[in-house]
Amino acid sequence: MVKIRLRRMGAKKQPTYRFVVTDARSPRDGRFLEILGHYNPRTEPKTVVVDAEKVKAWLAKGAQPSDPVRRLLAAQGLVERGPVPTTKRKPKSEKAAAS
Repeated sequence: MVKIRLRRMGAKKQPTYRFVVTDARSPRDGRFLEILGHYNPRTEPKTVVVDAEKVKAWLAKGAQPSDPVRRLLAAQGLVERGPVPTTKRKPKSEKAAAS
């Protein structure tokens, strides 16, 4: 599966990220297919630069964005905000009662 995810760049304790299209099996900072933009969380306000046409083309081809990428692209208006993930674990009070 092809994913759109963040690749960490920058020096130690000074992260910047690139939006990349990659195979889901490759490591976080490993081989990628294409760079779609960049994200700098250290600036005020946070900098997000994305090539919208490339993102739309990859989404049309079936690429799946990771959760952080989906959140950043939703803020840009490129994708719809996904459902909020819910936990499937039982609350501690139910676990204690079941034992």
